[in-house]
Amino acid sequence: MANSTLVTEFLLEVFAETWELRILLSVLFLLVYMGSLLGNLIIIIATTVDHTLNTPMYFFLRNLSILDMGFVSVTVPNACINSFTDHRNISLAGCATQIFLVFFSACVEIQFLTIMAQDRFVAICKPLLYPVIMNHQFCVQMTLASLLTSLILASVHTSKTFQLSFCHSNVISQFFCDLPSLLRISCSDTFNNKLLLFLTAIGLSGSCFTFIAISYVRILSTVLKVPIKGERGKAFSTCVPHIIVVSVFLSSGAYAYLKPPSISQIVEDMTLSVFYTIVPPFLNPIIYSLRNKQIKKAVKKVISRFFIV
Repeated sequence: MANSTLVTEFLLEVFAETWELRILLSVLFLLVYMGSLLGNLIIIIATTVDHTLNTPMYFFLRNLSILDMGFVSVTVPNACINSFTDHRNISLAGCATQIFLVFFSACVEIQFLTIMAQDRFVAICKPLLYPVIMNHQFCVQMTLASLLTSLILASVHTSKTFQLSFCHSNVISQFFCDLPSLLRISCSDTFNNKLLLFLTAIGLSGSCFTFIAISYVRILSTVLKVPIKGERGKAFSTCVPHIIVVSVFLSSGAYAYLKPPSISQIVEDMTLSVFYTIVPPFLNPIIYSLRNKQIKKAVKKVISRFFIV
């Protein structure tokens, strides 16, 4: 790896060139980061302490919250520190680690969202078979399969990226290391890397998106047949938040990774990366718990247990 790479470190972008705007954006992202950690931590504690939430839906919601805490921690703290201190350098090893963790987290995220779509599909369309299909063994196996698949994909893409040479420039047009930015500044032939990235997007993201779309089409067709408006509204309130998270995550991530280099702009790239690395971890605890009475009840129980004497 070291022999094929002519640079020893990269330079990242800061949030803005002017000091005032940079501080404003850094504080804003830091607040969003703290909100993401707090919201996801509350869900983890609530679903762990309250044994009535020991169901597949909350099992995957807890796993998603754990993942999101790690996902948002890979990029935001370092980017905020860089903006505050005007320190833009990142080592080769640090960049490789960041690329691996971002890609790994993104792959696990889309697979978890797909499994959660299946959970909602079985719960609404096949309620009598729900305990049989979504049993604990199946949930654990799907979680481990998601982690293993993502580990392999992230390892392959990271190793292939750092087999390239970087001799033209070491300036990354992003506030963290990501694959598209590195491929753009490489002086090697990146065709194989781009082809592998495209195949991964089609194979993993495409199949997950197709499965999620089919699941929700069948869910909506089933819900519309429910004669009771209250039950119909309850089903919609459960599914709509999931659709929002999937749409934001997939659309921004797909465009950021698959768009042609010729239309790349620094501000646009950084804005898109915010939508697939920072927004989903922040939104997940809000939209999954905002209209969820069981989560609210569990949170109140936790607060009363630990904070009220």
